[in-house]
Amino acid sequence: MNKLLFSACLLLLASQLEAQKLLPYKAFKRGETLKYRVHYGIIDAGEATVSVAQDAVKFGEKPTFHLVGTGKSAGTFDWFFKVRDRYDSFVDETTLLPQFFMRKVDEGGFIINQEYLFNHPKKNVLVQRNGTDVPRNAVNKLFDIPLFTHDILSAFYYARNADFGTVEAGKMLSVMTFFDEELFPLNLKIIGRETINTRAGKIRCIKLRPVIQEGRVFKDEEDLTMWVSDDLNRIPVRLQAEVVVGSIKMDLKEFANLAHPLALVK
Repeated sequence: MNKLLFSACLLLLASQLEAQKLLPYKAFKRGETLKYRVHYGIIDAGEATVSVAQDAVKFGEKPTFHLVGTGKSAGTFDWFFKVRDRYDSFVDETTLLPQFFMRKVDEGGFIINQEYLFNHPKKNVLVQRNGTDVPRNAVNKLFDIPLFTHDILSAFYYARNADFGTVEAGKMLSVMTFFDEELFPLNLKIIGRETINTRAGKIRCIKLRPVIQEGRVFKDEEDLTMWVSDDLNRIPVRLQAEVVVGSIKMDLKEFANLAHPLALVK
C-alpha cells in the first residue's frame, strides 16, 4: 500500500510537462526535503520522503543533482507487511535528464534491485536487474528510448518546472517515461485550483488528475487525484486514492530548504 501511493505520487508529477524545455527558474535546490504521511482514515500506514542531496556527483564530467526517494511502512502495517523502498536518480544539472537511476525495493521479502544507465545521445538505456523475481543468470538489457526520456524520479523533479500559469483547466499534458523496463507516456489533466489544509497551514494548490492507460495502477481516471502547491516550488501537498474500502491519502507533513516561498494562505 505504501509503495503504491509513493510510486503513484512520482508517476503523477512526471506527467506535468508537454514541452521539453526548462523554465528560467529552478523549482528546487540542493538540500530540499519533503516528508509525507500515508494514512487510511486516522491510521498511519507509512511515510515517504523525497529529497535533493547536498553532494554533486559528476557523470561524464557533468555535475548532477542526486535525487532520493524513500518509502516505508509504519505501525500495524509494518508488522504484517514490511516495506522498505528507495529510489536514487542522478540527473544533469542543466537539462535535468537522468544519467543513472537505482531502484531498491523490499516489500514483504519480495526484492527488486534495478540500475539504469542512460545514454541520451545514442537514445538507449542499459538496465541491470536482480532480485527474487529475476533468474539468477539474468543479463543486462539494452532498451531504445526517444529523446527527453526520464526515469520515474527525475520526471518528478523535471515536471515541477512546468508553467501552470499559462495552462488552462481541462488541458492535457504529457511526458515520456521509462520505468520497470517499459516505455510509456504519462498523461495528466488540469482540474483547477483549491486551497488545502495541512499541518503546515492552508496552502493554495493546483488540482491534477491522471489519465492512466489501461492496466496501470488504477482503472478509473477518477480514482486518483493530486494537489501541488500553486507557487514556483510545485511541491505535492496531497495525493488521494479512492479504493474499494475507502480513501487513502498521502499528506505533506514536513518540508525544508524550499527554493521559493510556499503558497500559504494567511
